[in-house]
Amino acid sequence: MSTENEGAAVPSEAEPPTGPKPDSAPASASGAQAPHTPPAPGMPPAAPPPPDFAPSAAAPHGEQPGAMPPAAGYPQQPGHDGTGPVPGTEQTARIPAYTAAGHGSTPGGWGQPPYGGGGNPWAAPNPSAPKRRNGGLIAAVLVAALVAGGVGGGIGFWAAGRDDSASTTVSATGDAGALNRKPTSVSGIAQKALPSVVTIEAQGATGEGGTGTGFIYDKQGHILTNNHVVASAADGGKLTATFSNGKKYDAEVVGHAQGYDVAVIKLKNASGATLNPLPLGKSSNAQVGDATIAIGAPFGLSGTVTTGIISAKDRPVASSDGGGSSASYMSALQTDASINPGNSGGPLMDAGGNVIGINSAIQSAGNGGGMGGESGQSGSIGLGFAIPIDQAKRVAQDLIKTGKPVYPQIGVQVGMRESGDGATIAQTGNNGSEAVTPNGPAAKAGLKPGDTITKLDDTVIDSGPTLISEIWQHKPGDEVTLTYKRGGKEHTAKVTLGQRTGDK
Repeated sequence: MSTENEGAAVPSEAEPPTGPKPDSAPASASGAQAPHTPPAPGMPPAAPPPPDFAPSAAAPHGEQPGAMPPAAGYPQQPGHDGTGPVPGTEQTARIPAYTAAGHGSTPGGWGQPPYGGGGNPWAAPNPSAPKRRNGGLIAAVLVAALVAGGVGGGIGFWAAGRDDSASTTVSATGDAGALNRKPTSVSGIAQKALPSVVTIEAQGATGEGGTGTGFIYDKQGHILTNNHVVASAADGGKLTATFSNGKKYDAEVVGHAQGYDVAVIKLKNASGATLNPLPLGKSSNAQVGDATIAIGAPFGLSGTVTTGIISAKDRPVASSDGGGSSASYMSALQTDASINPGNSGGPLMDAGGNVIGINSAIQSAGNGGGMGGESGQSGSIGLGFAIPIDQAKRVAQDLIKTGKPVYPQIGVQVGMRESGDGATIAQTGNNGSEAVTPNGPAAKAGLKPGDTITKLDDTVIDSGPTLISEIWQHKPGDEVTLTYKRGGKEHTAKVTLGQRTGDK
């Protein structure tokens, strides 16, 4: 289970923290937190610290897609209840329920057409609407097992009372044409994608590790996955990638980004391996209601395929590694496709068989509505979260090219505790530093300590984590428009994003 971070205040955004951080400290818009102020009694705990982050870094004997510590306004997670993760499987990250009010639904629309031509057979149309930030998560009750059990019992009783000589069994006609599955069917897409999805086993130098998923990114043997899947093996550990045909290859970490929860690994000896990269779609084109297919190794069960829809877009998600000492932020695609511990790093695909996201985290009801693994590896309740592929692709290219991630920033430190009214720039930064970086992007645009940022372009900003996740969807050099309040009056300013290289 994700836990709140405690300890020293986080350094400035140019130098992300390396250890546990105070929950209520302000953070830079690129991830750094400002000094710690203990939360008042009855107040919700603060968001996790920004980059130093390794969302859901693999915890010993299990990793979890982005185990999520509480973000702004999120309830604190309970402690370990004594139940442990299933040995050798990844613990799927769980997100704390958001207490901040939402800002409406996301745009609707038709899904992308499947490869092979024709319309999307699953996507439902939705009228378009202005881009708004989604708010809180909604809990769901699982009743399918009870219904199936009741029906099965009834049939069993009826059959037992029948005379064998009065059998009404009907044989199938054996029509082979009925089994000619189209390439655009779930089965067709799965059969084409499965050979390009691998099960990753990571083991650290001290023996800790877990199991996750990855998928072929290019013909050079690069594989895209989550940082928290491979973090334990990044420094002197061991990595293997097993294909659907059972062939296993040693691999190495090319680069990993804790803040984005993205990593690239490469097969050490790809000779003999069939490398067919999965086609990358555009997550920006995904709409609520579009069909989704998730592939991964839940609880170590490689090659598992599940389906669902896009439930929401632009969902602000804060996640942490298993120790709660580092954090990441994403503006996630939310799906109801079943995602469990072990799915981390696997592809979320559209109805055309194109990758639109990397499965990274789940919300679970197993620990009081919070995310994390300390109370055991709870399963899917239909609230899964994926890193948009548009962002992941950009990060992967940087990692392959230089081995280091590049983060856009505006040069301010914002409060991480407040939610609902915007992201407020702190009065002072870490260790007495300035909350607005002198001569930085925000300073040049005229922003000052105490200003509350309420919008980035057309997206409503309701908290510090939301601001960070939204900024990180852009790249350094992009120009954005910030709407902010000062003294009760609203102002706008154009800001050209700066950059910071690396997690340390």
